[in-house]
Amino acid sequence: METNSNTENALVMNRREALKRTGLLFGATALSAASISGALHAQSQAAAPGSSLKNFTATEADTLRAVVDRILPKTDTPGALDVGVPEYIDVMYGEYMTPEEKEKLKHGVVQTNGDSRVAYGARFADLDGEQQDAVLKELAKSNPSHMGQFRQLTLTGYFTSETVMKNVLNYDFIPGMWQGCVDVSDVGNKVWAH
Repeated sequence: METNSNTENALVMNRREALKRTGLLFGATALSAASISGALHAQSQAAAPGSSLKNFTATEADTLRAVVDRILPKTDTPGALDVGVPEYIDVMYGEYMTPEEKEKLKHGVVQTNGDSRVAYGARFADLDGEQQDAVLKELAKSNPSHMGQFRQLTLTGYFTSETVMKNVLNYDFIPGMWQGCVDVSDVGNKVWAH
């Protein structure tokens, strides 16, 4: 009888632990959704191009803008600057990044500028496109985690912007019938926004 009671207690404790963890999971999911929602709202209210960013010095902001512009320049579609990616990064930095992520981003911006001064005697933002590309290629070799963070933030900010979702990707706010494997040419040669 004693063994059965211990088993029941273990099951109750496991159930309690499961409920606690489920609550934490839902809380973390809600927090993540709120974080993303806040960043997207801030991006949609982005400041005018060339305005100062709240969490970066003027030189750092110029460098950040130049980096995201080299990663996703304007072509026949809007570029990173056109959709407010620097402002998105500024909000993510100020509101949602951990201290370690903040330090890594700041160090990457400072290193990019320092590498530019060593190689070309000028700030990164003042270099021409070829020189900027050379500095970024060297950064990708010497410190891939900084370049990876630049790319990740740029791509996330770009593809979650309202402009890109509505004008570059296929966007259907209230989707219709689901069709499985469809030829891309049947949907305007664009992938769907999620």
